[in-house]
Amino acid sequence: MDKFTTLTGVAAPMNMINVDTDMIIPKVYLKTIKRTGLGKSLFAEMRFDEQGKEISDFVLNRDAYREAKILVAGNNFGCGSSREHAPWALLDFGLRCIIAPSFADIFYGNTFKNGILPVKLPEERVNELLRFLLELPGAEITVDLPAQTVLGPDGKTDTFEVDAHRKHCLINGLDDIGLTLQKEASITAYEAKIAAGRPWV
Repeated sequence: MDKFTTLTGVAAPMNMINVDTDMIIPKVYLKTIKRTGLGKSLFAEMRFDEQGKEISDFVLNRDAYREAKILVAGNNFGCGSSREHAPWALLDFGLRCIIAPSFADIFYGNTFKNGILPVKLPEERVNELLRFLLELPGAEITVDLPAQTVLGPDGKTDTFEVDAHRKHCLINGLDDIGLTLQKEASITAYEAKIAAGRPWV
C-alpha cells in the first residue's frame, strides 16, 4: 500500500448526500477480485449514458477535474452495501482523499485499509469548499496527514481528527498484511519453536 503523508491536488466537488457504494461502483462490476482496473467504472451510471458515452456535466468528466486527487462530497458518503470494490475503484481512478461531513462506518474503515484518507470536516465548512471548487474549477487542496490539516483554496486551514493507529498505518503504507509482516521474525521464531517441540504437528 502506498504511503500517505501530504497530498496536494485538484479537488472535485460532488455536491451530493448519501452517495452509496452502488453509485460508486455499480454491482455489475463486482465480478473481479482484482484491485486494479475498476477506475474506468467509477460512478459508471453517472459518468456514462446507455451507449457508453460520457455525460458531459458529470463532475469527473469535466476537463478541470479529470485528474482530481481529492473528492469533496456531502453527508453519509459510502453508505449502502459494504463492498470493498468501492475504495478500490476510487483509488484506481486516482483519488487518495475524500472530504465529507460524515461517512458510512464500513466504508470509512475500508478506505484506510486501501490507502485512501477519509477526512471529516464540519458540514458548514464542506459546503464552503464545495462553493469554492465550483467557482474555481481546477482549484487545489492540500491535505497534511501528519499535521492533520486541510488547506483550502481560500487559504483557510482546518484541522481534522483521525485514529492514531489508522494514521500510523497510512503514513507508513501498512495494510493488514503489512502489519502482520512487521512481526515476521517473531512468527518465524514461534513456528520454529513449535516445530522443535512438537515435530508431529
